[in-house]
Amino acid sequence: MTLKKLRNPSPGTALPSSPTRRGFIARLTAGLAATPFVFPSLTYGKIMKTSDDAVLVATAPTARQPDDRLIRPFTYRASQADLDDLRRRVLAARLPEQEPVSDFSQGVKLATVQKLAHYWATQYDWRKVEAKLNALPQFITEIDGLDIHFAHVRSKHENALPIIITHGWPGSLVEQIKIIDPLVNPTAHGGKASDAFHVVVPNMPGYGFSGKPTTTGWGPDRIARAWAVLMKRIGYTRYVAQGGDWGGLIVDVMATQGHPELIGIHTNFAGVVPPEIDKAALAGAPAPAGLSAEEKIAYDMMVFTYKNVQYAFYMASRPQTLYGINDSPVGLAAWLLDHDPRSLEMIARSFDGVPEGLTRDDVLDNCTYFWLTNTGVSAGRLYRENTFNYFSPKGVKIPVAVSVFPDERYHAPRSWTEAAYPNLIHYNRLPKGGHFAAWEQPKLFVEELRVGLRSLRT
Repeated sequence: MTLKKLRNPSPGTALPSSPTRRGFIARLTAGLAATPFVFPSLTYGKIMKTSDDAVLVATAPTARQPDDRLIRPFTYRASQADLDDLRRRVLAARLPEQEPVSDFSQGVKLATVQKLAHYWATQYDWRKVEAKLNALPQFITEIDGLDIHFAHVRSKHENALPIIITHGWPGSLVEQIKIIDPLVNPTAHGGKASDAFHVVVPNMPGYGFSGKPTTTGWGPDRIARAWAVLMKRIGYTRYVAQGGDWGGLIVDVMATQGHPELIGIHTNFAGVVPPEIDKAALAGAPAPAGLSAEEKIAYDMMVFTYKNVQYAFYMASRPQTLYGINDSPVGLAAWLLDHDPRSLEMIARSFDGVPEGLTRDDVLDNCTYFWLTNTGVSAGRLYRENTFNYFSPKGVKIPVAVSVFPDERYHAPRSWTEAAYPNLIHYNRLPKGGHFAAWEQPKLFVEELRVGLRSLRT
């Protein structure tokens, strides 16, 4: 038996399969340090704590099977030294002068950042969300040369429907914590036993404790194929998939790849905008003639969206240059907060003492997760890798359930949705919620999954 101190995930070498890029616009439209401790205990691994809070993994010979077929248990505890360093950096942040405007048109306001930094350094407790994460069964497995970290929670109820849920940017497993138990244990959350799901939530490559690709080629299509491998490796022969933001694009693509085990998808970020409409919106052109009132609203929202995705422009072109967010936790937090105007305004209100969907702790749980895993830059590379149009149809033929939240980037009109998804089994407009629906409105989101996918259980 050997004793090893493990600090970095072993990402392996991703297979070079990057397609020729279809231009900067395709990348954009498609996509809209404390070093992490990763403890991949093998078949007979034993986790032991040491005095400095690092974790040692004792490994023994494993069963005779290919290494890439192993599913290794995983837990994480941040070292106190890393948390102390984070606090020191937050307190030492050098902030710029106040913005010369009264709104958010120039980005995250100085007052918001000051309140965030003060709370982060003086009151926030990472150990609370760390305990929630470690209460989930978590694992790492190697797929296509890259370690994939995921939570897998099985329901106690018979005939539970397996589901794989994919986050977006700037998201992670942290974003999905609130919905896992209601999905797995519905009778404890106002549902019926027949509503139960077995839940799988992976971190995408470059996010969280998943490996960071060392070569190009890990775009949405490759991630989608990896998810199919993951579900098969776990042992599921019939399952559904859910996604929002990048996850919405990935489940769309996954649905076109011919995986027979995938029987349907749910999306809260539907890819339904006709290509010619999307092209006009990107150019900021006047609305095309012939749009219905609902379609005109969606078009205007698309035009506004394309004028407010500067972060996506940058990550689609120069993600490696973002060294500042790798060195400054306050800089990282500001970068992660400035996703879209409505989300930013909601988050700012939470630091003003008016939480509406996300609390201060919710926001800093995600920021701290990005910081401790050192994934600010690696997560952004997905924008560079993407070759799909983010908002347009992908040719999905299998059953699809769609939920439209009012503060989303755009409202998918029913007409476009029915055209893009000819096997539409559910379409609903919700009264509240935005881009991070599972995180902001978990009760509404869970009910949408229960109702939207119910017809696929038989």
